[in-house]
Order: sequence, then C-alpha cells, then structure tokens
Amino acid sequence: MKIGIIGGSGLDDPAILDHPSDLELDTPYGPPNSTLRQGRIGGKDVVLLARHGRSHTATPTNVNYRANIHALKAVGCAAVLSTTAVGSLRQEIHRGDLVILDQFIDFTKRRPVTFYDRFEPHNPAHTPMADPFSEPLRELCVAVCRQLGYRFHERGTVVTIEGPRFSTRAESNMFRMFGADVVNMSVATECILAAEVGFLTRPWP
Repeated sequence: MKIGIIGGSGLDDPAILDHPSDLELDTPYGPPNSTLRQGRIGGKDVVLLARHGRSHTATPTNVNYRANIHALKAVGCAAVLSTTAVGSLRQEIHRGDLVILDQFIDFTKRRPVTFYDRFEPHNPAHTPMADPFSEPLRELCVAVCRQLGYRFHERGTVVTIEGPRFSTRAESNMFRMFGADVVNMSVATECILAAEVGFLTRPWP
C-alpha cells in the first residue's frame, strides 16, 4: 500500500525517507507544485508532495490542488495524509497540539474545488460530503497519538479561508460561532478533491 503525504516545504528533507527518489510528472491540470518524492518510511511506500513547492513559493490560492491530488492518485496512492499548520479558535487547543479533523467549513472564494468542470450527459456527479474525512484513517491517527503520548484532540472542525492573509478578530469570532475549532488555508480544498477521486470511499487496507 502506498501512502501520499501532502505538507509544507519542510517535507523536502530526503533524510526522512529510505531510498528516496524524485518523480516528475504532468497531469491534465498541469504539473503538481513539487516533484513527488518517493521512498519508504517504516517499510511502507510513501510519496511526499510539498503543497507550496519546495521553496514555498505558491500562495494558498495559487496552489495547483487538482494537479497535486491527481498526481498522487496517478502513482497509486491508496490514502492521503494532509498535514498543515492551523490557528486555534478555542482556548483548549494549545500551540503544538494535534487536531484530528472530522469536519470542515469551506470559506474559500477563488480556487477550483472540483474536478467536474462539466458533467457527462445525463450523469451529474455530486460527491457525498457529510463526513468528509476517512473515519478508519482518523481512528488510526488517534490510536497512534495515544500510543506516542502526543497532545491531541480526537475531533475538530476547520474553516478554510482564502489567504494569504490571516482572519480579522471579527472573522475569527464569526468562525467560532459557526462551530469552527481551527482555521487554515488549504484543508477543505484538498479534502474535497481527494473525496472526488475516491480516496474517501476506497476501503482502508
């Protein structure tokens, strides 16, 4: 089983992988934001993709999310883990805590959030999104956090904003009233696209 990991530019360190190699490929949506760095971690095949590029040059709006997700699917990844920094909207979520998200609110405005630019005749595609994250994968992350003794929160709702600016105090208060626990600039977009290509519905091995 091959696992895709999307994260910031800190993932360009080949030392975390055994036998690393870089793969360049194109997609129908253009090239992904970085080469796919392939290797093994703990005996598992892993593909690392730097969301904003190896030098962190792509702004949140201009990340090629569709190409990134398409590329991970094309090389045979069975699941995608997306790591990202967030801002806390709750006093009980402290700096350095991990939040295993289970819901999102999409507050983006300027980016493609679907692979379906058009429907096939008489075949509209509407992706279920009531529970947007893979529950078996969430449960595995929770179990590992417990085993390693990390400070973490089993559930959380993230609001994804356009960026690159941070939210105002008024906006943060509004998001909190909406039920959001943390705020970030990429999760919802990646989650929607990953679900559309089948990462959510594919059985976890």
